[in-house]
Amino acid sequence: MKDYGLMVLGTFFFAFSVAIFSMPNSLAEGGIPGLSLLLYFGLGWSPALVTFTLNGLILLIGYRYLPKAMIIKSIAAVPLFSIFLFIMEDFGSAMEDPLLAALYAGVFTGVGFGFIFRSGSTIGGTSTIAKMLNYKFGWELTGTNFVLDALVVAGGILVIGPILTLYTVVALFIGKRVTDYVLEGFESKKIVHIFSDYSESIARSIRENLGAHTTILQGKNDGNGNDENLIYVAVPKQQLFYLKKLIREVDEDAFTVVNTVKDVSGGSLAKAHYPTQKTFSSAKEEKQYYKEKAEE
Repeated sequence: MKDYGLMVLGTFFFAFSVAIFSMPNSLAEGGIPGLSLLLYFGLGWSPALVTFTLNGLILLIGYRYLPKAMIIKSIAAVPLFSIFLFIMEDFGSAMEDPLLAALYAGVFTGVGFGFIFRSGSTIGGTSTIAKMLNYKFGWELTGTNFVLDALVVAGGILVIGPILTLYTVVALFIGKRVTDYVLEGFESKKIVHIFSDYSESIARSIRENLGAHTTILQGKNDGNGNDENLIYVAVPKQQLFYLKKLIREVDEDAFTVVNTVKDVSGGSLAKAHYPTQKTFSSAKEEKQYYKEKAEE
């Protein structure tokens, strides 16, 4: 039921973007909705009727290549999008600044496509083609969809002119970025590599205070040939401040490298917690213990 809820919400946001921001401001879209808007601007044809007809034909082709569950959801999404679009066709009004309209259109389109993709559905058109290419060749989903949409938008130069076509490209770019955030998450993760003579102490402190899983890897120091340890840990961005503080409490000379990643899930990240200042009180004692042990 969650997938169907995301599908309904996604189709509503996308239809809202087309009807409220694109249609009244003479902005096009990508794919079949873009083609339907160009026919609307040029010939006055109803976008809802055009999208329903063309998307239905594309879904018939996609039935051969895409999973049946996806097709079933898409069969529901295609008429739902057309119904939402038909209801809201006359609700929009032109904005004074077309760039602002493009930004709004991009945001709502991106949110809509993100929810639709997360539900495992499509609304036909280039998104269905992108899904087929993704399943067949592993092509990146949103990037492929963006390229296909841009090809359709290029035809808008003949209908809405080059300036409004450029605003449409801006909307598509914003939509792609927002779709990526919806699919991958707004919160980036940090992969941290820590080199220290007190690796066991640091790793223990990280596990106890942050609840993060740590891995200690052994390597060779190219300078003198001595063995050295590397701590590998993944934490949410908000934990990075606490992590660095923990490292400094144990070893001020530790060499730390931080990389940003987006797609990290499961394990300790599902239950990571955020410590208070009190959790750092034992770090210096532990450091002193390891120093005394090394001197022995």
